[in-house]
Amino acid sequence: MSAEPGAATIEARGLTRKFGAHTAVKGIDLELKRGEVLGFLGPNGAGKTTTMQMLTGNLAPTGGAINICGIDLLEAPVAAKARIGYLPEHPPLYREFTVDEYLLLAAKLHRVPRARCREAVETSKRRCGLANSGAKLLGTLSRGFQQRVGIAQAIVHGPDVVILDEPTVGLDPHQIREIRSLIRELGGKHSVILSTHILPEVEAVCDRVQILHHGNVVYGDTIAALKRSRGGSAVLLGLQRAPSLDTLAAIPGIAQVHAVSPVLFRVDFRPHDDATERLAAQAAKNDWGLFQISPVHTSLEDVFVQLTRHEEVD
Repeated sequence: MSAEPGAATIEARGLTRKFGAHTAVKGIDLELKRGEVLGFLGPNGAGKTTTMQMLTGNLAPTGGAINICGIDLLEAPVAAKARIGYLPEHPPLYREFTVDEYLLLAAKLHRVPRARCREAVETSKRRCGLANSGAKLLGTLSRGFQQRVGIAQAIVHGPDVVILDEPTVGLDPHQIREIRSLIRELGGKHSVILSTHILPEVEAVCDRVQILHHGNVVYGDTIAALKRSRGGSAVLLGLQRAPSLDTLAAIPGIAQVHAVSPVLFRVDFRPHDDATERLAAQAAKNDWGLFQISPVHTSLEDVFVQLTRHEEVD
């Protein structure tokens, strides 16, 4: 049976993977509920691929536990894997197969009952915008349609969890929009983990984000909460009669000041110290001609860089 709406479909606790003396994943926790799309982020070498390989049962963890819809992946791997659909970065396509032949093979490999295979193939094609492509050879399809076929094979057996690794790499802008829309639609019935380096993609389709760095989780929350945690940390300040940068920087709570123009400044606050009111009060007191004070909108890219900028040197 499928997990109930809002129920956890993936629960990983203390997930660890060592390769000799190197620890690629360091005791991370991960939870995903039905109907959620989780953005799984991190710079190269952060441990994302290793984690996804463990979650899909393709790599045994050195330590920790993984439950898929309440099924222990290590104790009952066949039953647990039946709940998972996986699209690796390079879709495992056979170019000489037609779409129908390939998806039928995928359905059989996923142990869909023989009587339901054709129905499962038609359903996955319809959901992925492939209803009229069944007779086409995979080798003749565009990259965007090949990605659609890759996603169709990942959902042909009706899994609870769909894990997508870089699903829009190499696609043109129109294809990217179509795949993003499909991912958003998948999130309505499945739990989705989306691993990507395209940060605007995460903002467009994901509900939550988990950022890995050197095998550790450095952030895990909703995108809105992530922005709030860093939001309000800077303002754009407009002054007609601006004092020196040192004078502005001396106001309590201000970390640094950058001149954007002779009358416009970016003012960064110290952590957990919003100095907006102090700035406004000083501007009024000293007749600096305040004409603008507005928050600087923090992008996911800004936050990602802040959390992962300190790279280790080999």
